[in-house]
Amino acid sequence: MSDRSGIFAGEDPFAIAQGWLSEAEKIEINDPNAIALASVDADGLPNVRMVLLKEIEAQSAPSGGAFVFYTNYGSAKGVEIEQAGKAAFVMHWKSLRRQIRVRGLTSREEGPQADAYYTSRSLKSRLGAWASDQSQPLASRTALMAEVAKVTATHGPNPKRPPFWGGIRITPLEIEFWADGAFRLHDRFRWRRPDPNSAWEILRLNP
Repeated sequence: MSDRSGIFAGEDPFAIAQGWLSEAEKIEINDPNAIALASVDADGLPNVRMVLLKEIEAQSAPSGGAFVFYTNYGSAKGVEIEQAGKAAFVMHWKSLRRQIRVRGLTSREEGPQADAYYTSRSLKSRLGAWASDQSQPLASRTALMAEVAKVTATHGPNPKRPPFWGGIRITPLEIEFWADGAFRLHDRFRWRRPDPNSAWEILRLNP
């Protein structure tokens, strides 16, 4: 597309996304990798929450390009995503006046990649993953800290990744790049494909 230049240039949407994130990491004050993750429950009622995006896999990767975050599979989002097999998110940077919207299919990442990320976390975060029955009712903060002490004694200073905790990979069917424009005449480009093995269709959208 002739007018897709500048910050929108390139044929690999994952490379564009990584480039935008890298820019945001230099100037965004807090959590430039934060995304608002959307899922639906068994009744079709939407749910949205903030999580941290941990990896943008390149189009040349075995996954063919994807976005990965990590969570407790028993959490509300973990259960909802497992049931639907689909999710969406938006990543917005006020500092850049840009956002990326993604909709796609989901799968678990439970192999060495998940193990490596888990190991990279602080010890307290690793123990917290064991201790928290995420999204379930909690009697008190004291009860949570008692559970942390219990798992610390059980799993020691080098805990393995919990079997109920790991990555969720979103393989996109749609990616939209948005940049603020004067007089609300924003620039929007949507990459869309019917399935992960198909070529992208790229369209400029009205603001």
